[in-house]
Formats: sequence, structure tokens, C-alpha cells
Amino acid sequence: MSALWVFGYGSLMWRPGFPFDAQSPARLEGAHRALCIYSILHRGTLDNPGLVLGLDDGGDCHGLAFRVEPGTESDTVAYLRRREQVTDVYVETYREIALGDGTGQTVTALTFVADPHHPQYAGLLDLEAQLRIVRAGRGQAGANIDYVLNTVEHLEALGMHDALLFTLAERLRRSAGDGAET
Repeated sequence: MSALWVFGYGSLMWRPGFPFDAQSPARLEGAHRALCIYSILHRGTLDNPGLVLGLDDGGDCHGLAFRVEPGTESDTVAYLRRREQVTDVYVETYREIALGDGTGQTVTALTFVADPHHPQYAGLLDLEAQLRIVRAGRGQAGANIDYVLNTVEHLEALGMHDALLFTLAERLRRSAGDGAET
């Protein structure tokens, strides 16, 4: 059996929660990172949903690939299903990714993509709608704004640029700094 790889593009990058023996920057083609999922548990509620990341159709996404520690594959998949599939808003799939470790290697990785037919799928929202939702969202895992800013900080630390997410984060930081609702 070949190694199990997991592709992370959001909170899995900074909090994988499973044992791994290697990690690498990676690129997935055919989907892009987007705040396209209404969060009704972790970063919002049914009455006041937040927004979390999903892989949406088209483009490409830079993230992190984790090679799961041998012998923990079944436990890791079970953990990821409990974590990511609470409301079945993601589709569990295996996609080919290019590792950015200088080897030129491609591997097949487990990842979770947005289900555009699910009621929690927000689709493409304009920046003002995203700002409004993220500012107001708070769920079991805390404030939605913390999720967005933490993700952007980790992307910045990894040298990964996501123009739309960075613009949103800058606006969130600015409004938090002056107390204004810009």
C-alpha cells in the first residue's frame, strides 16, 4: 500500500490533528480556496452563520501536503471524517497534487472539496458580504474573524499568497484596529 497523503488548504494547514511523518508545500489544480461554506457550528450558528474555507471548482490552490504516519491511516481518515464531515458539506475525494519540496513529485492526496449542492454552500460572495458575515460569526470554536486571520497568518508564513483572502484579512484588521465597520 502506498503512503496516505492529506492535502490541507485551511485549518488543516495549521492544526492537522493527526500524526504525520512528512509535510510539503503542495499545489492542487482544478480547485481554489474560497470562503464558500456557511459555518453553523464551529464559526457560526444556524441563526448567525459564519464562513469557512472550502475548495471550490476551478483554478488552483497552494496548501500543505501531509504524509500520514504509517500504521495510522485508518485512524486518520476516521478523524478527518469526524472533523470535516459534521454536516456533510464537503465531498471526500482523492486528488493528484504536486509537491513543492523540489522533487517534482506528484502524489494522490485525500482532501475535502465543497459540495455545491449542499444548503451550507455559500458560493461566490462579494467582499462586503464576506466581511459582514465573518465579523458577526461566532461558533463553538470561536470567532469567525480569528479563523480567517489565523489562516492568512499561516499562509503568509508559508509564502503562499491568496489575493482575495489577504484583501479580506486586511479589511478585517483595519476595522478591528479602529473600531470602525469599514
